[in-house]
Amino acid sequence: MSALRKKFGDDYQVVTTSSSGSGFNQPPPEKKKKRQRFVDKNGRCNVQHGNLGGETSRYLSDLFTTLVDLKWRWNLFIFILTYTVAWLFMASMWWLIAYIRGDLNKAHNDKYTPCVANVYNFPSAFLFFIETEATIGYGYRYITDKCPEGIILFLFQSILGSIVDAFLIGCMFIKMSQPKKRAETLMFSEHAAISMRDGKLTLMFRVGNLRNSHMVSAQIRCKLLKSRQTPEGEFLPLDQLELDVGFSTGADQLFLVSPLTICHVIDTKSPFYDLSQRSMQTEQFEIVVILEGIVETTGMTCQARTSYTEDEVLWGHRFFPVISLEEGFFKVDYSQFHATFEVPTPPYSVKEQEEALLLSSPLMAPSLCNSGEKNSSLDCLETLEDNDSTTKLPTKLQKITGRDGLPKKLLRMSSTTSEMTYSFGDLPMKLQRISSVPGVSDDKGAGKASKISTEPMSKSVADLPPKLQRLAGGGGGRMDGHLPPKLRKMNSDRFT
Repeated sequence: MSALRKKFGDDYQVVTTSSSGSGFNQPPPEKKKKRQRFVDKNGRCNVQHGNLGGETSRYLSDLFTTLVDLKWRWNLFIFILTYTVAWLFMASMWWLIAYIRGDLNKAHNDKYTPCVANVYNFPSAFLFFIETEATIGYGYRYITDKCPEGIILFLFQSILGSIVDAFLIGCMFIKMSQPKKRAETLMFSEHAAISMRDGKLTLMFRVGNLRNSHMVSAQIRCKLLKSRQTPEGEFLPLDQLELDVGFSTGADQLFLVSPLTICHVIDTKSPFYDLSQRSMQTEQFEIVVILEGIVETTGMTCQARTSYTEDEVLWGHRFFPVISLEEGFFKVDYSQFHATFEVPTPPYSVKEQEEALLLSSPLMAPSLCNSGEKNSSLDCLETLEDNDSTTKLPTKLQKITGRDGLPKKLLRMSSTTSEMTYSFGDLPMKLQRISSVPGVSDDKGAGKASKISTEPMSKSVADLPPKLQRLAGGGGGRMDGHLPPKLRKMNSDRFT
């Protein structure tokens, strides 16, 4: 067998043909079993309520809504049946009155006044009722004042007829004016797509309005239906999670004049945070989309629904543009409404991308300074400057180095001298005497540093604690005058 890949527009299709040299026929690939949906593509919910028991009486308590929710064939059947039974019942009542009074036998007697004139059998009684109920009034059959029971029945007929008309006609009017058919002109794309948009992995689908009349206050919501198990072991077969499609920014409020692409940014708060192209092949979920709005012509609220299963989410695809600018107007091409095309998209989840970014990112400047013992404060300063670090220098070091506008060379020299000055107070006394000997440090570097850093060092000595100020002596020279007599003698013997 050989597979030929043909391209029709921007949609790809795999066409399998049998090779002339093959001696066997390859069986067709097995079709994937259709998964049960919670919400169909047309918005119908696949939910049936069973084992209600005694709760069925609740439907009769809200009879009007029950009749409106019935299908059209049952509504028409109840409509015709109700009127037929009511007409036959009231015609029988008029015939019964005529039969009890004996009007049927004396109908042709001109001297006798019946309850209803010219009613002498059941068909004539039925015609009288229809003429009265429909207010036709041909004038041949009429009620007389010699029949009080007929007057009472006439009042009862008028009240009952008004109630039946209001109930059934109102039910049919509500049934016909329901905005469910308005949802037929609201379109959703057949597939959803996942690709990069504004540097972020985004789930997208498209909605459109085929009518010129607008949907007022249109709002869209998305629910993710996915089975999961809680840490306590409870299994939730259809757990509903909210997908943010712009609730915080107001992007869920739509101006649905032309087709719009609805976006859900996949981030740390998204249920798809750990969803990748590979894991989507094993995941089972369903995205339910709900579009609500007010019909501009009727003022009634309309709701359109659809859903996308994991098989209907295309990874690495983007929707074709459908709006073009013509002479004086914008044209929408609905032939490309469902079309998508492939775009470069990383197959990894957002979680995996963030982890890879953290592993590949360079170490921070403070960690570089503290990682080795050989790194001096000068190297740390250069690293902070080269990497544009926002970390500020310590307060004492800022005072030592002076203003921020000093050249890097002066900053390096002043920082070296100040570090030596502050390190004397922390060294043992013997090392302090060794460090204070003239000529220990580089004479050339010390000469340059002393000329430049005289003022910063004087300022820094003033900021030291009183004890260190007494030891420093105000000038940073030898501290023999502050030593005990015994140590002063030992120090003088050592350098003489």
